[in-house]
Amino acid sequence: MNGRFTAMQTYVRAVEGGSLSAAARELGRSLAAVSRTISELESRLGVRLLHRSTRRLAPTEAGLAYHDAARRILADVEETETGIGAERTAPRGLLTVTAPLMFGRLHVAPVLTGFLADNAGVTAQLTLTDRNVNLVEEGIDVAVRIGRLIDSSLVARPLGEIAQVVCASPAYLQRRGTPATPDALKAHACIRVMNLGAAREWSFRRDGRDVRVAVGGQFTCNVVDPAIDDAIAGHGIVRALSYQVAPALASGELVRVLRAYEPPPVPVSALYLSPRLLAARVRGFLEALGKAIPATLAVAPAPKGARRGSKS
Repeated sequence: MNGRFTAMQTYVRAVEGGSLSAAARELGRSLAAVSRTISELESRLGVRLLHRSTRRLAPTEAGLAYHDAARRILADVEETETGIGAERTAPRGLLTVTAPLMFGRLHVAPVLTGFLADNAGVTAQLTLTDRNVNLVEEGIDVAVRIGRLIDSSLVARPLGEIAQVVCASPAYLQRRGTPATPDALKAHACIRVMNLGAAREWSFRRDGRDVRVAVGGQFTCNVVDPAIDDAIAGHGIVRALSYQVAPALASGELVRVLRAYEPPPVPVSALYLSPRLLAARVRGFLEALGKAIPATLAVAPAPKGARRGSKS
């Protein structure tokens, strides 16, 4: 029985670490021993659990099922041992987090640095990127994402919602007029951001239906900051996510328009692999996010020392 338990631990560490070498390092075993353990496990089960290559390791369909079952068993063991112990283990070890560039800088990084200040035994690695990171392949503990979630194998903790808004400076609206409907944008200078979907069409909600309106203008950019700056300067109307323009809206530099036609807000979520086998550091950070992010999205505060981040 002990051999099977060891095989489960080894396999789970290999999948979540992304390699046999990572499992060997974490378990303090040799690479050869780890490889042999998993090969013996596959032989005993009569199925291939892992696709191996020189560059990456990925579980097969059977391997994913075994991984989930093994995690549950290991979680039960850990939960039992924790309950018997006099007190829970203090957060320690490496915490890996990923988040979108601008949202991560403004909202996730402050929570993470505050969590580190309160937990001296934890170190952290924060990766800010707008691509969706594979938690298993890249060894990520927590991923903060904006938008509807597709991957049902991950656990999602809701953190709040973000709206897609259209806004312009008071000077521009005084000079060119305030659009009353999305169709009126055709007569306006629109500042387009390519990473918010199709730059030439903006989406709205009208009479319960999704509609798209073709927009045009002199300036298109692949990141949001220059577009927001251009709108503040009075050169046109910009579409952005609500947290990206929150400081400018709060200061009056920008005014929100066409609010009645905005698409439904999208969720912000913290994703992780399992609710049952969480290290104390991961559990603690999720709790910190759950307290901080909803509050900051609700009041949309301006970050200290800067109006906005440099990326979206």
